Amino acid sequence: MRALKEGLKFQSHALKSGFLPTIVTTNQLIDLYSKHGFIEDAQKLFDEMPDRNVFSWNTILNTYIKSRNFSRARIIFDSSPCKDSVTYNSMIAGYARCDGYEREAIELFNQMQFDNNGIARIDEFTLTTMLNLIAKLRVLRYGMQVHCFMVKSGSDLSAFALSSLIDMYSKCGSFSDASRVVKECDGEGFVDLVVKNALIAACCREGQMETAEQIFFTNPEFNDNVTWNTMISGYIQKGCEKKAIELFKRMGQEGFQRNEHTLASLLTACSSLKDLKLGKEVHAWVLKQRMCSNSFISSGIIDIYCKCGSMSYAEGVFKTFGIGNIFAVTSMIVGYSAKGDMKQARRLFDSLGEKNFVIWTAIISGYVRLQNCEDAFILFCEYAENETVVLDAVILVSLLCACAIKANVDFGKQIHAYILRTGIPMDEKAISAIIDMYSKCGSIVYSRRIFRTVSVKDTVIYNVMIAGFAHHGYEQEAIFLFEDMIAKGLKPDAVTFIALLSACRHSGLITVGEQYFSSMSENYRITPETDHYACMVDLYGRSNQLEKAVSFMEKMPFEPDSIIISTFLNACRANRNMELARTAERKLMEIEGYNGNNGSRYFQLASVYASGGEWGEMGRVMRIMRGKEVKKVAGCSWVQIGNGVHIFTSGGRSHAEAEAIYSILGCLINELYGEDISDMLD
Repeated sequence: MRALKEGLKFQSHALKSGFLPTIVTTNQLIDLYSKHGFIEDAQKLFDEMPDRNVFSWNTILNTYIKSRNFSRARIIFDSSPCKDSVTYNSMIAGYARCDGYEREAIELFNQMQFDNNGIARIDEFTLTTMLNLIAKLRVLRYGMQVHCFMVKSGSDLSAFALSSLIDMYSKCGSFSDASRVVKECDGEGFVDLVVKNALIAACCREGQMETAEQIFFTNPEFNDNVTWNTMISGYIQKGCEKKAIELFKRMGQEGFQRNEHTLASLLTACSSLKDLKLGKEVHAWVLKQRMCSNSFISSGIIDIYCKCGSMSYAEGVFKTFGIGNIFAVTSMIVGYSAKGDMKQARRLFDSLGEKNFVIWTAIISGYVRLQNCEDAFILFCEYAENETVVLDAVILVSLLCACAIKANVDFGKQIHAYILRTGIPMDEKAISAIIDMYSKCGSIVYSRRIFRTVSVKDTVIYNVMIAGFAHHGYEQEAIFLFEDMIAKGLKPDAVTFIALLSACRHSGLITVGEQYFSSMSENYRITPETDHYACMVDLYGRSNQLEKAVSFMEKMPFEPDSIIISTFLNACRANRNMELARTAERKLMEIEGYNGNNGSRYFQLASVYASGGEWGEMGRVMRIMRGKEVKKVAGCSWVQIGNGVHIFTSGGRSHAEAEAIYSILGCLINELYGEDISDMLD
């Protein structure tokens, strides 16, 4: 500010005395005004100059480049009668650093090569700027062309040029070319510190940590803070958090200053490990170093405590350092959501004036995780109406799963339409979620239609479609789809066979089911799991072949668990075989015991005995249930009509239209069974 005052005094004195400043002095004044934001005054000085040199043009050009006024900057650039390397470099660098002007930077670089004025020559700054731009664009062929130019002109030997080449090749996905560049210049693998750091960063980006370690520990006296930070960050990206922590400790032991970049990497490692003890140690170290005022570091500490489930510690740090810190608030919302405390998460969410994408994702995911789908849907609609940033595919997959849980096809269609309208790229996971949603909402026609439009199908997509067909009773379609999957060279997994066996048990295809079960281990080396055995027991039970079910369970490589015994009990109920039901009850009680609090299990046993007319046995089970004060959670179902959700519980009459509903239900049952059971409904 003092320099500005002195400049204004000088200009005022010159005007009063009639003194005409020199070109150099005027250039300095233009630069001074532009640095302090007085662009109009700088332009006025430039316009009033009787004579200008190349420095005058470059100074006013940089004024508009720094203010991101590229249209005005280009006019000045084109008007300049004397363009040197600085003129071109300033304009190219300005374009390269600003998103949306990459094409202009490349065109200007090409123009610079053919400028015949003799003073505008491509130098090291021009080339490194272009290499950084190409690394940003990830266009390898452009980078190779610039590299060829550098070799021809002998501009590929400096440290900065080499480091830019390594960075460009690495970010363009050609790590082999990055390594070759260094080896051609120096057999040891690096030339100096700048090149060494660039090569280590390239190795870390590629996941080549062994090579990075070799370079890092070669000539360790060359290492600086950037080298250490790059290695620590590389370990974390590779999932080697413990190695990152050990290197952090070693960095301090060897006398290197650990800064906020080092600490940010360490906090990420602690969060990934979910190590509360280590998190507290890091927190203590940060307090000793007085670094908690840094918003990134304080939010990182909060994130550690949230990931470890210690919300009390997170709240303490938040109240001290995090209030007003958007990153800290985001971490707290994620933490509360993960703990299922949506009341606190929503309180923080509603307190924010501006909400970023991560916060929206965290709060919606929290509701979906708790299957509180209605609130998740409401927030999604609010986001879609007010925000310009498109939601990530991950959260949309979660919402589609919520629609499948609630069988809400209308809202599922809205999410599907949102994905199509916004052009979100749909990977296999998103496609399978859409197919699954339509299937579980009863729209198997939509599921099949989407399945057919997918050009590249993986095992997951096939599994979802096979399961959908099985669920809706299209067992032949499920089997045909499995055969098609095998014909296309895809390998089935355990989920595939659960879907297939489900199709067989729904249609009573015993022989086919047995063949598929045997083929799991014989042809595909898949070890059957509990769910596969339960499907087979259910298949035999539904086909009135309890003897086969008993024989099958006896040959199992492990003792039947409660899931398989429960399935067998349902088969006994369907076949009214009370003798086997008693055997199953004894086996079930050996597993769960009569001290369990599973009300559904007692109710299942009572229902089995009631189906066979064993009222005494049913009474015995019910007395045990009452004696333990065990209650079965009432069955619940719901249906969405318009924007309202109507909930029904077993035996409940709380609905406003209960009388009319039961009346219609009675009429339907009379039509089905040809007898009047209205008294039973009452």
